[in-house]
Amino acid sequence: MLAKAKWQNVSWRNGTKGRLEARFAAVRVRTADGPPQRIKDMGQQHLPGDEAWLIGEHRTSGEKKYYLANLSAKTDLRTLAATIKARWICEQAHQQLKEELGLDHFEGRSWQGLHRHALMTMIAYAFLQHRRLAAAGPKKKNQRAPTSADPASRAPRHHPRTHRSTTAAAVPVLQKMDLQRAAA
Repeated sequence: MLAKAKWQNVSWRNGTKGRLEARFAAVRVRTADGPPQRIKDMGQQHLPGDEAWLIGEHRTSGEKKYYLANLSAKTDLRTLAATIKARWICEQAHQQLKEELGLDHFEGRSWQGLHRHALMTMIAYAFLQHRRLAAAGPKKKNQRAPTSADPASRAPRHHPRTHRSTTAAAVPVLQKMDLQRAAA
């Protein structure tokens, strides 16, 4: 179906190595996901469902990818490409949720338990992202801290760690209470 379509070079955003672009084409199709019907002796067959976009992507590496999207019929090709490529960010977040926060470590047997585990993992992820962004401040994207100018032969200085919170300035320090005096 996409062989007759008009293929266009589409750039969806700037990446770390310049503009990200590929060749895209899109046509409106009806997928066979409608209500099931028994058609003579062929068993259950699905009738055509709602219209969707069939989108093809040809990358400069020669790789070809195809997608279905249920966006509006008025959506332009650049918006379709940008929406498809935005999925990468979601996949990266899901990978971090599994690797860093243990989203995939749930061993319970109930949907309610799984949903609670997923919710707590996502709350922790949102909190950590907030902390990362606050620590980065309004810096330019991909800007890294300068490396140390100390010679490699010098042993690093280790300072004893204090157990102060990293948000000490934002959270007031609680006053210590004398438990004996409080009990009296």
